[in-house]
Amino acid sequence: MASTHAASVLVASNRGPVSYALDESGGLTAKRGGGGLVSGLSAIGPDTDAVWVCSALGAGDREAVRRTGGALDTADTGGRRVRMLDIDPQVHADAYNGIANSVLWFVHHMLYQTPLEPAFGAEFRRQWAAYEAYNRAFAEALAQEAGEGAAVLIQDYHLTLAPRMLRGLRPDLRIGHFSHTPWAPPEYFRLLPDDIAAQVLGGILGADRAAFLTQRWADAFTDCCHTVLGPGIPSGTRIGVHGLGADADFLRQRAHRPDVDERMAALRKQIGSAPDGSPRRTIVRVDRTELSKNIVRGLLAYQELLESRPEWRERVVHIAFAYPSRQDLAVYRDYTAEVQRVATEINSRYGTPDWTPVELHVKDDFARSLAAYRLADVALVNPIRDGMNLVAKEVPVVSDEGCALVLSREAGAFEELSEDAVAVNPYDIGGMAAALHEALSMGAGERAERTKRLAAQATALPPARWFLDQLAALEK
Repeated sequence: MASTHAASVLVASNRGPVSYALDESGGLTAKRGGGGLVSGLSAIGPDTDAVWVCSALGAGDREAVRRTGGALDTADTGGRRVRMLDIDPQVHADAYNGIANSVLWFVHHMLYQTPLEPAFGAEFRRQWAAYEAYNRAFAEALAQEAGEGAAVLIQDYHLTLAPRMLRGLRPDLRIGHFSHTPWAPPEYFRLLPDDIAAQVLGGILGADRAAFLTQRWADAFTDCCHTVLGPGIPSGTRIGVHGLGADADFLRQRAHRPDVDERMAALRKQIGSAPDGSPRRTIVRVDRTELSKNIVRGLLAYQELLESRPEWRERVVHIAFAYPSRQDLAVYRDYTAEVQRVATEINSRYGTPDWTPVELHVKDDFARSLAAYRLADVALVNPIRDGMNLVAKEVPVVSDEGCALVLSREAGAFEELSEDAVAVNPYDIGGMAAALHEALSMGAGERAERTKRLAAQATALPPARWFLDQLAALEK
């Protein structure tokens, strides 16, 4: 398939660096996104002919594609060349919600209640056909945009089939695939139908290089290949590890803007003082209401702390930011409701006229999140499983006076941060309560020293370096 623009570096992901909203008059407003990919692509410099291929996610995006033919205005994208694909909305919904978020995400995060689910029948096969079509649209667009021998970095579980499809169209390309999620161990991965499990692995093995956030996830992928496909890694695919770190310069600068200071003052007023007049301690969590984040068990652990250690009552506040996620899926709406129910129950049982034990916020506010990072005494990060978890890395970077990190051993970040974190089993409510007590009881000096070491580890591979290292590895 001949190229049309001959880009030398290409990125492919479901979500692009810009999104569009339609106003009442039919005008389009562009909103730029952030994150590691945006920072990484910026690092290659303006002289590199690069293009980002992504999907239209809503009505505004689809209208932008119709008006531009998919080649977005660089004024909207920060100067980056972006090709947005207007994939049929039903195909996208089946691929994104039906397969990527409701099957592959559940497998890799080990979220199924196996007595009842999964049940892979005719509806699953229908949705899988949409997932194939979605991946094929990306492969064809990348083949059209790529110059001879270009480097292509394909991102995440939405696009596991695209590397093999692209290889068939353009064998000259250097193709990498990066998984931002955990990877399931073979015994769990094989919940998938055998042909689908082989197709997912074979799709990624179409790449020259398959990369992961930690060695644990890379090893799990290799184990799945050996178990499902047979001994050895077919296709000569190399396996790599790149542990994405926090963007320290951006976070520290952003965390000291006036809007963050305003939110810190508001949070301090909410937190209040203990009966003896001393400042109350704070346990902070910042998450999407995503099933793997384990927010409900975190609240139950806090409840167990108040029950088993009554000396902490009226002396600590749990600031819980639980920002709604994937609310178009019923299981996520139910989970969000359960988070709110448990928080309300704790406040009803233990609260006093002068003390609200849980301050739950469900409206996304980045400035408020940064304010909470700065004032936290304890950060609770207790996912069931997580590819990395950047919150665990961001809090130490911006903490004002040092913060004890309570960290699940199932987070990818644990591989790098375990030495200075308080480790927890994310299923053990009593163990998490004991860890919260240990963290709250930690002296200020020890907290500050641990935070310095955590921040150094957390920023060892910032987004720009993370991206450039993957490009360099493809060149070898």
